[in-house]
Amino acid sequence: MMRLLSIGDDDVVQIQLGNKPGEPFIITVNCPDKTGLACDICRFILHCGLSILKGDVSTDGMWCYIVLWVIPQSVLLPMSYSYLKDRLQAICPPCLASFYLVQKPTTSSPVYLLKFSCLDRKGLLHDVTKVLSELELTIQRVKVTTTPDGKVLDLFFITDNMELLHTRKRQDETCERLNTDLADSCIKCELQLAGQEYEHNHGISSLSPVLAKELFQCELSDNEVRSQSLSPNMQKLKKANVTLDNSLSPAHTLLQIQCVDHKGLHYDIMRTFKDLNFKISYGRFSPNVMGYRELDIFIQQKDGKKILDPDKQGELCSRLKLEMLHPLRAIIADRGPDTELLVANPVELSGNGRPRVFYDVTFALKTLGICIFSAEVGRYSASDREWEVYRFLLDENCEFQLTGIVARNLIVNRVRRTLMGW
Repeated sequence: MMRLLSIGDDDVVQIQLGNKPGEPFIITVNCPDKTGLACDICRFILHCGLSILKGDVSTDGMWCYIVLWVIPQSVLLPMSYSYLKDRLQAICPPCLASFYLVQKPTTSSPVYLLKFSCLDRKGLLHDVTKVLSELELTIQRVKVTTTPDGKVLDLFFITDNMELLHTRKRQDETCERLNTDLADSCIKCELQLAGQEYEHNHGISSLSPVLAKELFQCELSDNEVRSQSLSPNMQKLKKANVTLDNSLSPAHTLLQIQCVDHKGLHYDIMRTFKDLNFKISYGRFSPNVMGYRELDIFIQQKDGKKILDPDKQGELCSRLKLEMLHPLRAIIADRGPDTELLVANPVELSGNGRPRVFYDVTFALKTLGICIFSAEVGRYSASDREWEVYRFLLDENCEFQLTGIVARNLIVNRVRRTLMGW
């Protein structure tokens, strides 16, 4: 396939650093438009551990201009701003002002299998995940098992954001980092191109109908709406409000959104527009005020018209409310005599899953002092969409008491609050 490569792409993405440490830096994107561009940019910003303070998005259907004020949500992954710029630039369509025609096949990143054997200890799985994140390696699938002799066999199916994992240098760097950071815990580390075992590990172990219904339900009860819309300080109840107005523009539908802020909020909203095939013409993301967000977004249907159909209006508003109140699912269940934590999030129609979920869940469990006996990540189809499901079998032999409603609620709340950035 022929790809258009621009000569002057250096101006597509600009990053302006703050004047003082701790001040937000400004990301400016000026490039040709494409469907879902704002979603893809917000997803990468979430992947980097960054939070959008405020922003503006505008497009005439052919050219897009985006300005975002961002700041680290927690600890920014050790990457240079030039690398951040390069990755954002790769997301944008090439400029057409001047270009060479370059023969370049469009292929997805190859998947590699990291086999990692080590001695079990508290927080080990999160420490491994942290190293992979710092190396810009994305986890696609996971299979973790603890053996009776206290050893752990980890199977991580990963892709390389830097596209260098085919080189011996990059492979050696990965294994050396794991050996160094995990010190005496590491026994053996192997890295190779994944084969058929990747497809065999695509799905997850079967879920009971009761668990599947609880995990993937599309409608929230009144109690769930109230609990999911708790503000970060847990003192006020705030619901998500979506107002649709067709009177202010002759060609666009205005959506006014008010909701509790959470990590990845802009990604969840942009992902909804992308999956439902709505085009954003203009959007303004207001700053967080006491844990609350307001967004004004002018959108169109794919055919360039307003959203006038009441059914489409209702579907869009319901979907947005669900994604803002319930973007991630977390429940505790019994798996025979054992205790299992299940976390699920919807997958984009393009196939992309939500970034940093495995990192955040393992971090939450580590802070609670809970050891993980086994873990797996896979895809599951339910409620007419695909989900990414994370299953963690928790170790009963840890300092945290797993039994009882209070203890289980504490685990779920800590995991949810970590995922939501509260």
